Amino acid sequence: MTSASRLRQAARRCELGALEQLSAACGIVIDTGRLIHALQKERGCSAIYLASEGRRFAADRSERIADSQSAELAVRRRLTELAELPEQTAQGARLLRRGAEVWQALDALETVRGAVATRRMTPDDATRDYNGLIGGLLGLVFEAADGGGDTRITLALVALFHLLKGKELAGQERACGAHGFTAGGFDAAHRRLLGRLLEAQTRCFATFLEFASPEARTCWDAALPESDLAPIQRLREIAGAAPVDAAAAGVSDPAQLGELWFALTTRRIDAMHRVEAFLGEELASLCAERLAAARQALAAPPCDTGPSALDPLLGDTVAATPGGIDGQATAEALASPLNRSLLELVRSQTDRLQGLGNELANTRKALRERKLVERAKGVIMANQAMSEEQAYRYMRKTAMDQSRSMADLSRAILDLADLLQSQQPARHGPDD
Repeated sequence: MTSASRLRQAARRCELGALEQLSAACGIVIDTGRLIHALQKERGCSAIYLASEGRRFAADRSERIADSQSAELAVRRRLTELAELPEQTAQGARLLRRGAEVWQALDALETVRGAVATRRMTPDDATRDYNGLIGGLLGLVFEAADGGGDTRITLALVALFHLLKGKELAGQERACGAHGFTAGGFDAAHRRLLGRLLEAQTRCFATFLEFASPEARTCWDAALPESDLAPIQRLREIAGAAPVDAAAAGVSDPAQLGELWFALTTRRIDAMHRVEAFLGEELASLCAERLAAARQALAAPPCDTGPSALDPLLGDTVAATPGGIDGQATAEALASPLNRSLLELVRSQTDRLQGLGNELANTRKALRERKLVERAKGVIMANQAMSEEQAYRYMRKTAMDQSRSMADLSRAILDLADLLQSQQPARHGPDD
């Protein structure tokens, strides 16, 4: 075996180790999503239990706690398995540090449950404690998405993170509404909170739909038809009025509005959870496919094909078709200093879920620009007989020579390609 072959094999082993760690991180994401869903239900039941002074949802709350504890065990098991992997990348170390923080927060959850059971805290205080724990779990998901190195896996993680974040905002809206309706009304602060939560949900779900696969978008449309939102929207309007008009919702007892609101919003969140499960299966399938390819490549005998040969496992090779995205660039965009500062914001602020909007918009902009670059690269490859690497180097050099950004150069290339295509004479058949 030549030195070049040994280096390629070593690179493949490193790639396989990184993919095994990424697969473990994706497993953590999937089980963390299930735990978040269980805690969201537990939080909503706790809010009604406290607001009704223990008269409502006592039995339901016990069932939700049992579900949360089962999901919690799965997350702890996943974190333990990740810690036992023989080698860790820098991203793996960050994920483990976040996992340690989540572990401690889960240990403290029993104290919160005890205070809720004995009604030694207000509904707002209980919701705030659950929000903090769920925010930490979302930080764990964000950490995994922030370090994904494979294009399709990275995009699936980005879509899943925004779905989970939007679903958590919907869960906070459910808890806030359950508290207000059960208590018989909303003060100005809680009405404003409901409005902010709705606006933030809209942004998150728009981002999710932008990066989700076509199959995931179809699943979303089937699970959450617009018609199901009408009764929830009516209750939102009632919540915005002072005083709350129970008769407008067809309910005689104002206290029953809390249970009606909880049932309707729970049905909506459960539908989101079905989409989340679909994304989890999609993510697991992508990881299994990539791992199988990496193991097959490592098992294959090494071959020296010259210095210009590209190993399919060195970097993330993507088909040069319109809409393709360069995986390495995508990973760099998500690991940029901007998004690392986002992670610090997630760690340090209790209202982190409302504070990410502008920075996440920048991430969306970066990924959209990569789409432009990939499309332009495909045009150059098709018309100049260049390889993917040659086309990218050519574009990068041209952009530097012209003092232009890669995105601006890509737009110019695509505009020129469209112009040339529109000026081609129409083809005529032999009988024309």
